[in-house]
Amino acid sequence: AVVSTQSTGKDPLCKHVGVETCDNATIYSYHIHVLFWGNNNKERISSAFKLRDAFIEKFNLSGVDECEFSQGDPQPGHAMCAFKADDPHAPIFGGPFLTQQYAFFIPPAQLTETSAWMLQHKGEHDVFIHPNSGCEANDHLKWSVFGGHSWQIDASVFN
Repeated sequence: AVVSTQSTGKDPLCKHVGVETCDNATIYSYHIHVLFWGNNNKERISSAFKLRDAFIEKFNLSGVDECEFSQGDPQPGHAMCAFKADDPHAPIFGGPFLTQQYAFFIPPAQLTETSAWMLQHKGEHDVFIHPNSGCEANDHLKWSVFGGHSWQIDASVFN
């Protein structure tokens, strides 16, 4: 649930109910993103989606509904799910990612197991893991980690 911060006196970068400041915000969940070259790079696309399928199988997400909420919503208490993957052949619009990617929503209790598995199985792909506190700029820019190569993040989408 996104709330207006104009009249509340809350930190303007905190967009979710219960978040008063982004200095030391509570972490409610995590995302694991896999970043890869798309467009006409058929081998990378195929490999990236094989990794996605393997993660879904490993963590019993087959038959589980895809995440049906905004990726910016920290969803405290929500179960693990996979976000719908964008068409890897389509142009990229918006951000914060400047390349093709897909993501999984991870509850805190499952972060260690899922991130370890993803880092061990990522192959040629790069992994971006960040918390979800409702403070998207800090979540993506200050409190995140890359496995593999670092990619530029377009922070302008968080303003």
